[in-house]
Amino acid sequence: MARSDVNRSGEIEVFVRVVEAGSFSAAARALRMTPSAVSKLIARLEARLGARLVNRSTRKLQLTPEGSAFYDSGLRILADMAAAEREAAAGAAPRGRLRVNTYVPFGVHRLIPLLPRFLERYPEISIELVLTDSIIDLMAERADVAIRAGPLGESRLVARKLGQSPIVVVAAPSYLKTRGTPLRPAALDSHNRLGFGFVRHVDGWSFVDAAGNPLMVPIIGNTLVSDGEAMRLMTLAGAGISRLARWHVAADIAAGRLVPLLEDFNPGDEEATHAVYVGQGRHLPARVRAFLDFLAETVRL
Repeated sequence: MARSDVNRSGEIEVFVRVVEAGSFSAAARALRMTPSAVSKLIARLEARLGARLVNRSTRKLQLTPEGSAFYDSGLRILADMAAAEREAAAGAAPRGRLRVNTYVPFGVHRLIPLLPRFLERYPEISIELVLTDSIIDLMAERADVAIRAGPLGESRLVARKLGQSPIVVVAAPSYLKTRGTPLRPAALDSHNRLGFGFVRHVDGWSFVDAAGNPLMVPIIGNTLVSDGEAMRLMTLAGAGISRLARWHVAADIAAGRLVPLLEDFNPGDEEATHAVYVGQGRHLPARVRAFLDFLAETVRL
């Protein structure tokens, strides 16, 4: 007979968090526990099961075959428990704190203007909003949804595409008046190209030459910024030339505050925006499902 003092669901949740976070310390931060408490709990779980679940090293954790099978089973068990709780609370309105982490341009120009409508529609939900272009760990940051632009890396997370936008090279009229307008990609060698202070998926600007062959121009300039909105503002101020999603600068182009450049050499690249989250389908918390559906309904890029 099973011991009545064993919190099996708690053990499973901690083990799943350890696997997804990649370390005891990261899981401990997400669960608001100490690393030693997490380590002891996993050791007790292994002793009770009579099987080693993870091989520990100073650099990373590696699942054993038994650990991998237990992880898959644990995910199903936690999902079934969540579904049972939702069924018990059927008919209740989405509620609780929703933690959202978004890249800065999307947060400033798309999400924040829409949030009053969302909160009016779901008055029992509260929002905790963080704006950053840095890549985050959802588990460590305790975020329910992260909204990011660009290619997605491999992970156990689920992504929902919100839209995509062409990329455009732009500069302010004041900059072009002083430095001249580049007519070919090679002419960018004599111009200030604004860059980001974090690692990008592609280290350069993509163009095609007159024959349609791909061409990459390195990003060389005197300014690095932390996010896309800072890049837009520096470009508007006449600091240099930048490459941004067209939706982000469409209003500036329409108003004449920014000028598109080298359009004949644009390869047609597009940047996608995704909402990334843990879980899927009917296993999503109601507040997360409501938010994702709202984004799909209202966001236009």
